[in-house]
Amino acid sequence: MQVMINGQWHQKDPPLSVAGLLDEMSLDHRRVAVELNREIVPRADYHATMLAEKDELEIVTLVGGG
Repeated sequence: MQVMINGQWHQKDPPLSVAGLLDEMSLDHRRVAVELNREIVPRADYHATMLAEKDELEIVTLVGGG
């Protein structure tokens, strides 16, 4: 299936959850915010939220500093 991630199309094999995508991308679930089709996905729903053809995601990495 084709999904857009941060403005670029990617080919992914279904079934794939938001959590699975983050794992594929080696991203820590606790340090990112995910928007799916212009709606924020609560972190608690990452495993249950399944991706579909032509979904659009924005993934933002949280960075601490000081």
